[in-house]
Amino acid sequence: MRALMIKGSRDLEVSEIAPPPAPAPGEIQVRIRAVALNHIDVWGWRGMAFAKRTLPIVIGAEAAGEVVALGDGVTDLETGQIVALYGAKTCGVCPPCLEGRDNFCENVEGIYGFHIDGFGRELMNIPARLAVPAPKSLDAISTACAPVTFGTVQHMLFDNAKLKTGETILIQAGGSGIGSAAIQLAKSMGATVITTVGSDEKIEPARALGADHVINYKEDRFEGVIRKLTKKQGVDVVFEHVGVDTWAGSMFSLKKGGRLVTCGSTTGIMAEINLFMLFQQQLRLFGSFGCTLQNIRDSLDKMAENIVHPVIDTCVTLDNMEVGLKRLESRQVFGKIMVTL
Repeated sequence: MRALMIKGSRDLEVSEIAPPPAPAPGEIQVRIRAVALNHIDVWGWRGMAFAKRTLPIVIGAEAAGEVVALGDGVTDLETGQIVALYGAKTCGVCPPCLEGRDNFCENVEGIYGFHIDGFGRELMNIPARLAVPAPKSLDAISTACAPVTFGTVQHMLFDNAKLKTGETILIQAGGSGIGSAAIQLAKSMGATVITTVGSDEKIEPARALGADHVINYKEDRFEGVIRKLTKKQGVDVVFEHVGVDTWAGSMFSLKKGGRLVTCGSTTGIMAEINLFMLFQQQLRLFGSFGCTLQNIRDSLDKMAENIVHPVIDTCVTLDNMEVGLKRLESRQVFGKIMVTL
C-alpha cells in the first residue's frame, strides 16, 4: 500500500509499504479516507520534532477513515462506519485515560505523524477505543476535522476557559483551521466574537462565520481596537494559538479577571509576561493540549446538527500533500487544508 513518508527536513516521498496484518484483539483496521493538515504536520515536515523519533515516519496527525475489519473483542464498532481517529496513541489504562482524559495520558506512546507513524497511508490498525464513530450524515472530510480542529477548540473554550453566554471573546487568527472553528463554537454559545485576520480578503469570510468584529492585525493594533470596542473594559476570554507575535497584545486585551487559553505557538515559543498585570488584574492563563474523546463526540454531534461546519480552504491528494504543507506554512489559508485518499 502507499504511505507518505517524511524522509528528512522538507523531504517527503510517497512509498510502497507492507499493508498491516489482521487487527489484534481490541484493534480495528481502518481505510484512511481524509487527513486534515495542522501546524504540527508543518513542524514535523520541517524537522521540528520536540521528542525522539525515527525517520522515515508516516505523516498525518488528524484523520478519518472507514472501518474495514474488527479485532476480537470489538463490539461497539462495525465495518463500513466512518470514524474519527484520536491523534495520539494513549495507553488506555492509566487514571487519566480511565477517566476519559486521554490528553493527560501518563504513558502516551506519541502523537501520530509526529512521534510515531501517522495517518497519511491507505490502511492502518488502531486501538478501537481511539476511534469515534461519526453520525451517518457526516462524510469523511467533515469527520476528519473533529479530533484536532474542533476537539481542541471544544476543550479550550468549554473545559478550560469555560466560556459563557453573553461574554466577549477575542479569537486570534480567525482564518486558521482552529480559528474558524472557534468563531462558530463561541457564537453558538451566544458570545460576542472579536477576531483577528492577516489580510482584508479574510474579513468577510470571518464575518460570514459569525464574527461580530474583525480586525486586520497587519493594519491596526488589535489591542487598541479592542479597548475601544469594549469601552476600555477588555474581553472576558482570549483564544490564543499564535504565540510571540500576539501574546503581549492578547494579555493587554483582557478585562480584570479575564481568562486566556492557549494551545499553540506558531510564531515562537518564548514570550514575556507582565507579572504586575497578571496579579493586579487577577488574570487567569490556561494551557490546553489536545482534547478528550468526549470533545470529539460533542464536535461530531454539533456538525451533524449543523451548529458548526468545517471550513475547507483546499483539498489535495497524497501525492501533492507538500503543496498543502507549503500553503499552510505561508498562512495564506482560510480554514482547513484536506488530503483525500
